[in-house]
Amino acid sequence: MIPKIQELIDQAQDRYLASDELGLIESYVISLPDRLNLYKLIRDREIDILQSVADQVPMELPNVTLEDLELGIKNLVLVLRYSSMAMLLNDENFLKERLLNWLEGIMSMRDLRWLNDTLYKLLNQILKQQFSPSQLALIQPLITTAQVTLIY
Repeated sequence: MIPKIQELIDQAQDRYLASDELGLIESYVISLPDRLNLYKLIRDREIDILQSVADQVPMELPNVTLEDLELGIKNLVLVLRYSSMAMLLNDENFLKERLLNWLEGIMSMRDLRWLNDTLYKLLNQILKQQFSPSQLALIQPLITTAQVTLIY
């Protein structure tokens, strides 16, 4: 949404906004308090969320090495942070352009799909426990985008 809003702002000298364009801005502004609140919650709970994921991985994957687990969690930290910012901006392209293209290249050098599959399954379970359905609706599509990009 932010790039579209920026484009509309850039056109201010040429014309007034049409009703549908005003609707885009209004929709974003109305949803901003919910997005800000969720961003702050994720920021404040990040350590607990990711620690819960890390603690459960050995039960799911008893043969996982500490090195692989650390790499997987580091990448998950990046995904959670960039997904949160993309959610705040309401801009999925932010996630794709800033993180996923780079991570996809890194992950292709080392096949950790088996680990990522478990990490994302656990992350999704924990997010469902921590957040309301309306909050999940804001962040889940972005997490799913990362999951699909890095696993499939």
